[in-house]
Amino acid sequence: MNKSSLVIVYHREPHEEAVVDGRLVYRANKSPNGIVPTLKSFFNRIEPGRGAWVAWKIYQPEQGVDFERVIHVEDSNGGYDVSRLPLTAEQVESFYHITSKEALWPILHSFPRLFQYDNVDWETFREVNRMFAEAAAAQVADDGLVWIHDYNLWLVPGYLRHLKPNVRIAFFHHTPFPGPDIFNVLPWRSEIVASLLDCDLVGFHIPRYAKNFAAVVQGLKAAKIAEIDDVEEGLAPPAMALSEPEVPVRLSKGDRTIRLGVTPVGTDPYLIERLLDTEESLALQKQLSDELGGRRLLMAVGRTDYTKGMIESLLAFERLLKRRPELIGEVKLLVTSVRAASTMKVYETTQREIEALVGRINGRFSKLDWTPVVLFSSAIPFERLVAHYRIADICLTTPLRDGLNLVAKEFVASKRGRVGVLVLSEFAGCAVELPQALLTNPYSNRAMDRALDQALDMPIGEARQRMEQMSRVIRRYDVARWAEQTAQQFASIAQDRSKEAESAAA
Repeated sequence: MNKSSLVIVYHREPHEEAVVDGRLVYRANKSPNGIVPTLKSFFNRIEPGRGAWVAWKIYQPEQGVDFERVIHVEDSNGGYDVSRLPLTAEQVESFYHITSKEALWPILHSFPRLFQYDNVDWETFREVNRMFAEAAAAQVADDGLVWIHDYNLWLVPGYLRHLKPNVRIAFFHHTPFPGPDIFNVLPWRSEIVASLLDCDLVGFHIPRYAKNFAAVVQGLKAAKIAEIDDVEEGLAPPAMALSEPEVPVRLSKGDRTIRLGVTPVGTDPYLIERLLDTEESLALQKQLSDELGGRRLLMAVGRTDYTKGMIESLLAFERLLKRRPELIGEVKLLVTSVRAASTMKVYETTQREIEALVGRINGRFSKLDWTPVVLFSSAIPFERLVAHYRIADICLTTPLRDGLNLVAKEFVASKRGRVGVLVLSEFAGCAVELPQALLTNPYSNRAMDRALDQALDMPIGEARQRMEQMSRVIRRYDVARWAEQTAQQFASIAQDRSKEAESAAA
C-alpha cells in the first residue's frame, strides 16, 4: 500500500453511503457547506492518491466488523483512502458523548459548574485515541503530515509521535481554548498538554485561544514562548471582549519547537451566491417574503447546546414583545435548535427549556393570523437556510461562548447588497473579525434588550454601511483564505524540520 503524504483525522467520515441497484456506493455529503468539504479540498494540493482520511464507524460486536476497514474514494478532490475505525456504540457513547461532551466541552466553553467527572471512563478515551493514532500511523508516510481535528482527539498526537517519531503532526481546535484557571479543572490536564506538545503545529481560530494555550503549557510543562508577533490587522479590533494585540506564534520545550497558528475558518460566499441565484431559491425567497406579508423576520440558528445562547435570545424576544406591544403581530422569530443525541441529558434539558419558552411566548402573544415564534428542531437544508437568511431582517447570534460561529458569516454572505442587521455576541470568536456587527453581551438582559431595539430601529443607511463592511471582511477571510494560510503553516513546519536536520548534522 502506498503511504500517504497527508492524513486527515476527523471523527466524521468524508462521505455518505447509499445502496444503488444493490451495490454500495459512496457519495459526497449532501450539504455542500461545512468543514468536511473544505478539509477534503486539501487532497487537491498533494500528489494524486497520496491522501488519506481516518474516521470512526460503528459496528455490532456480535456481528463482527462487517465493512471494509480501508476503502478508496474517487471524487472531485481526487482519489484518497478512507480508514474506518471500528468502534462499538458503547465506545462512542463513553468517549464522545460522555467524556468529550460532559467533561471536556463545558471546560472548553468556560462552564466549570457543568463539568461532569463521575461518569468519565478515561481509559476508554485513551483507548479510542490510541486506535485513531494507530490507524493514522498505518496510513502515513514516515515523513508525511497528519492533521488532527478537535479536542475529542487530544491524545492522538502523543500516541502517534511514539509510533512515528519523524512524522509531522498538526492539530486544529474548532472550539475555544480557556485560560489556565478554567483548563486546569481537568484532572487529565498534564496528559492532554503533553500530547499537544508532541505536535509541530497547534491551530486556533483567534489569537485569544492561542494565548490561553500558551499560558496553560507555560504553567503545566514549563514550555517557553519563543516568539511573539503582532496580531494581523483584521483580527485585532481594540477594546473588545476577545481582543488581543499580540499573539505567541512559537513555543519551545526542550529541543522541540511548536508553532501556534491563528486561522479563523471562513465561509464560502461564492457558493452561497450560486445557491441563492438558482430558480428554486429565487422561488422560495419570493414565497417566504409573501408569507411574511410585510412583517419583519428575525432568525436564531444553532444546535441545541447551553453554550449557544438560544435561551437568552428567546428571553430577549419575549421581553421585546412585552416592552414594545406595538410590535405584536409585526415581527416573527424563526428558531432552529437542532437536537443533540437523546442520550446526552444536559442537551435534552436545554431542548426542553427552549420548547417550553417557545410555547410560553406563543401562548402569551399569538393572534389568530400570527404566531410570534416558529421552532425547527431538525436542521434546515443549507440551500433553504440561506434563502431564509436572504429575506431575514435580523440574525440573532448570541452564544455565551463559541470557537468561531459560521452562522454569522453565512448570514452576511447571504445578504449580498440587501440590508440586514447582525446581532452578535462579543464572546463568539468571529466577533474579532466582525466588529461592525451589533455586538452584545448575552449575559446581560439590558445589553440584549438594547441590541434588539437598536437592530429594529437602525436607520437603513447605517444598516447598509455595516453590512457592506462585513461583506468585505467575509470575502477577504473566506474559506479559501483559511485553506491557503493553513497550507502555508504546513510548509513552515516542513522548513522547521529541514533547519533542525541541518543543525543536527552540523
